[in-house]
Amino acid sequence: MKHEILSKLQQGDTKTLARSISIVENEINGYEQLLETLPNNLSTPVIGITGPPGAGKSTLVDSLIRLLVNSGKRVGVLCIDPSSPFNLGSLLGDRIRMSSWYNHPLVFIRSLATRGSLGGLHPKIIEITELMKTARFDYILVETVGVGQSEVEIAGLADVTVVVVVPEAGDEVQTMKAGLMEIADIFVVNKADRPDADQFVKNLHLMLAPAFHSHYNEVPVIKTVALQNTGVDELLKEIEHLIKHHRSKEKKYWLLTEKAYQLIQKKRMKNISKEILKEKITMLVNNHDFQLYTFIKNFDEHGTDSQ
Repeated sequence: MKHEILSKLQQGDTKTLARSISIVENEINGYEQLLETLPNNLSTPVIGITGPPGAGKSTLVDSLIRLLVNSGKRVGVLCIDPSSPFNLGSLLGDRIRMSSWYNHPLVFIRSLATRGSLGGLHPKIIEITELMKTARFDYILVETVGVGQSEVEIAGLADVTVVVVVPEAGDEVQTMKAGLMEIADIFVVNKADRPDADQFVKNLHLMLAPAFHSHYNEVPVIKTVALQNTGVDELLKEIEHLIKHHRSKEKKYWLLTEKAYQLIQKKRMKNISKEILKEKITMLVNNHDFQLYTFIKNFDEHGTDSQ
């Protein structure tokens, strides 16, 4: 069965891809064996689009899709939505925002909820991206919830990370500065037709200056007005340039290392249930016998504690 699924994925069958994502996302029996059949694919570029809420990431992704489709490229898109901490459901409407592409033969779009993941990504994002790579896309775009100190894991997934900001986000960028400096391969100042956009770009260059030593080249800053498709072609050229000239073997090794590290970490945490944690903590608190660090120390790998 898994070999039949793999064969259909490699033929670019989007129905099989959608079903496979659901199998992996919900950990349906046999999903690990399916993942083990996937060929190693280092050639399909993954482009991460991240930035603060309201920066226009979805509009920018929509414009990038249009450019790529017009040049005959097949595009896979993963839209990561924030999810309610109570029911883990998706809260945003990427399906509505990009509805014009849902039936296009060259485009596949899937919305995924973060399901409480601190990094702003879906807990199965690595596995789902690998499925997408198998399905013969020329580009995979991953739009994340936002960016911040705890939301830099997109850099461990994407070959090129695009950080989108807007002119009035000066204080916000300053707050998120450390994380942004580390993960951005390209900065996009979207809504650049707004007042003070040029001054904001100058200030951004000044903020980036101390971080240049950690990059092989200066981080490019590109102005766009995504709603009008302005500057998006320049952004795509820069993305393609980075993919072609800066995909060093060293970065590939680090990407694979980061993926392996996250997957191993997740596998070791698999048997620890939040429900069991909550039940034990509730009981101990009610018995006036709860101490956080003692509880953690005594909690064993099977999700039970020895107190």
